[in-house]
Amino acid sequence: MSILSNKYEAVIGLEVHAQLATKSKLFCGDSIAFGAEPNTHVSPITLGHPGTLPKTNKKAVEYAIMMGIACHCEIEKDNFFARKNYFYPDLPKGYQVSQHTTPICKGGHIAIKTDGVARSVQLNRIHLEEDAGKSIHDIDDDYTCVDYNRAGTPLIEIVTEPDLFSAEEAYQYLTEVRRLVRWIGVCDGNMEEGSLRCDANVSVRLKGETKLGTKVEVKNLNSIRNVKTAIEHEIDRMTHMLENGETIIQQTRSFDAGSNTTFAIRDKEEANDYRYFAEPDLPPFHLQQSFIDSIKQALPALPAALMGKYEHEFGLSEYDAAQLCQEKEIAEYYAAVTAHTNHYKAAANWINGPVKHYLNEHKIHISSFVLKPAQIADLLLLVEEGKVNFSVASVKLLHAMIAEHHKTALQLATALNLLQVSDANELETWVSTALERMPDKVKEYRKGKKGLIGLFVGEVKKLSKGKADPKVVTSLLEEKLNGAD
Repeated sequence: MSILSNKYEAVIGLEVHAQLATKSKLFCGDSIAFGAEPNTHVSPITLGHPGTLPKTNKKAVEYAIMMGIACHCEIEKDNFFARKNYFYPDLPKGYQVSQHTTPICKGGHIAIKTDGVARSVQLNRIHLEEDAGKSIHDIDDDYTCVDYNRAGTPLIEIVTEPDLFSAEEAYQYLTEVRRLVRWIGVCDGNMEEGSLRCDANVSVRLKGETKLGTKVEVKNLNSIRNVKTAIEHEIDRMTHMLENGETIIQQTRSFDAGSNTTFAIRDKEEANDYRYFAEPDLPPFHLQQSFIDSIKQALPALPAALMGKYEHEFGLSEYDAAQLCQEKEIAEYYAAVTAHTNHYKAAANWINGPVKHYLNEHKIHISSFVLKPAQIADLLLLVEEGKVNFSVASVKLLHAMIAEHHKTALQLATALNLLQVSDANELETWVSTALERMPDKVKEYRKGKKGLIGLFVGEVKKLSKGKADPKVVTSLLEEKLNGAD
């Protein structure tokens, strides 16, 4: 990496294929549900029978436009599909239907932040196409098996310009793409099931050069971490090749997750002649501006806009806002909590802290969380009003509410004897007992070790079993400790 940072720079472009969350395929009504028995989600159109006529899935077009708007793209109004003549053993037609001359979304950008520095990664295009089926090589020793269930599944391909310059930037970019497709609901973003796939184009050049180096494409990357690791390996491999005077060959390579290395699949020519021509069985389609506008109006507030609102209107830190906006469902839950309280910071602390901890510990999604937003608002209000302290509320009371979610926070706090005591006489008894137990620490405090106040507060907390109001306790302690012996 030292050679790279001092002498070379990497230039990276990513091609992300996202399976659209429609119920049926791009050009026919076959289901795209994952996990079915092989070759059960097929029809004469999927199998490319002569005389069959495809029909464009309107919902797939809507999803492509949604992603384009979310990525600040120009939406192309006049569209048509083309035949890409390239042999796919798992596409029965012998060609793929894609967009070539007219990608439905042009340009655009996606914002990322790396090492605290924000910038926008420029996109080339987003276009619609159909997925291929799946070749399976490990079922039969002598034959490759083919499953056509995935053939014809609608995809968008999100193509960047060569505008990423490190493996970490690629990691952050792909993380943001996955968040966006999930946020607006166009794809589930599950890389393990193949619904989000990434190919990385990597080259290395001397710093200061403007011409791109020889490109290597790495395929079969099924996790965001693998994308980062594969790019790091390729940068290192190509840098050392250049240092050793070797010639880099334009190749297609695959990633071996076991060894965290890449290996060549085939050498790649400078250009591919796919002999594109307009698909004769599908008519061109024109998008009305009113149709595009209706999709834009239906889009949910995007993460960047919500983060800005939380920071500027709610007074949250950038970190808190970012944590809340990692998932749309978490952000929606927070919005529902703040509909019942204006303690915005406290609500963020509860969701980013105890609530997320519970979800992670029990491996459940926020959609399965039994407590309603109003119940969390009631819980945090008890803390803000000083009736229950935060540590007791976040551990004992929260879990009690989850176990008996038909009861209110106040009912359970009362039943479990968790309400804080503010009665001066009872508090003074605990304070006096705590000080009597630690006479040496009292002397040290009075000699200037003011930090010991926390020790005394902790002792009162033990004596009161968490019921003593820490603010009142601190005040009483300071009064006694700073008074006469």
